[in-house]
Amino acid sequence: MKLINTELKNNVLGSMMRILDERREDILTANKKDLDAFNKDNQALYDRLVVNDKKIDGMIQAIAEVKSQDDPVSNEISNTTLDNGLNIVNKTAPFGTIMIIYESRPDVTIEAAVLAFKANNKILLKGGKEAHESNVVLVECWHQALQENKLPKDWIKMLVMNRTETQEFLKNPTEPLDLIVPRGGERLIAFVKEHAKCAVLVSGRGNNFLYVDKDADWKKTLEVIINAKTDKISGCNALDKVLVDKNIEDYESKLKDLDKTLSSLGVEIIVDKNVNAILSERDLISKDEVWFEEFLAMKIAIGEADGIEDAISKINTYSGGHSSAILTEDKAVATHFMENIDTAAVYHNASTRFTDGGQMGVGAELAISTDKLHHRGPLGLKQLVANKYYVFGDGQVRV
Repeated sequence: MKLINTELKNNVLGSMMRILDERREDILTANKKDLDAFNKDNQALYDRLVVNDKKIDGMIQAIAEVKSQDDPVSNEISNTTLDNGLNIVNKTAPFGTIMIIYESRPDVTIEAAVLAFKANNKILLKGGKEAHESNVVLVECWHQALQENKLPKDWIKMLVMNRTETQEFLKNPTEPLDLIVPRGGERLIAFVKEHAKCAVLVSGRGNNFLYVDKDADWKKTLEVIINAKTDKISGCNALDKVLVDKNIEDYESKLKDLDKTLSSLGVEIIVDKNVNAILSERDLISKDEVWFEEFLAMKIAIGEADGIEDAISKINTYSGGHSSAILTEDKAVATHFMENIDTAAVYHNASTRFTDGGQMGVGAELAISTDKLHHRGPLGLKQLVANKYYVFGDGQVRV
């Protein structure tokens, strides 16, 4: 794949910022068509679909932030000269072509493409049909920016395919394909893993847990739970499950306080059998599968934990590997929890809502990876490169 110099890449991004601003009305009109056609029964997906002036400002800001970042390509990782005289240099290199499959969010069409392009990758955008009209206009903007700078449009492509056509493309891609990022729920991830013939980087599923330790500050705990649950229910970093240590002082009264607080905010509460003995009016969690669910709704499950090891075991069994949190004033306990929890991000006395590229200092993100290869957590600009070895010799042969 041809390497584009940094100045030219940044010129494209500068053009794109101007074009988005100029074509606001086109973008908003297209998005209105998507919103009018959408079934509003799924509030989380609807929220993700909405584009307004603030959202367009956010798209422009995301591009500006990436434009200001250093080019991640051809940076030296290591440089070693061996006894035989070979000079071995390891440098960052583009992946090649990245395909992202995502639902509902038109802003992903901007963030995914700006990151891939600045890292010198081509990107194939397979958005959901619910955002089709919005995505068409946004990709038109990208193509205009590329053409203004005398670059071919195929750096950024929009794929319009049904499920069967997508399956066939994954099995037999019609062009080189180096990495696929399915950004969505379990069904999408399973579908891509089953059919893809190249590397797949899993992203998007939340099902985040928060453990209330026996030494938690209760006021702080309530504030964190409220934010993590209600700030944005459509976020993959929203809270789904709370485990309360049964050894906490005034356990019963604290459970009732948590129940009252969340229900007053419109949160549906379901509980395990131990908590149900105290919160008897709440629906009982009927099957084990519920603990694996990501709700994406004003809904939360509250369960009992018999100490930190019980909490760690439950979280590592059921969570989506995205984010988890502990509320405690005991730093040693927090450290033990954080070192033993198997999620991409783990928090001490803070909301899971911070698992976001912008909030974590990474900048715009392609997704939140819950995989362990090649990266875990927010996929920002620096994470969208691979590496390549350059070996310089003077006639050396291996003996």
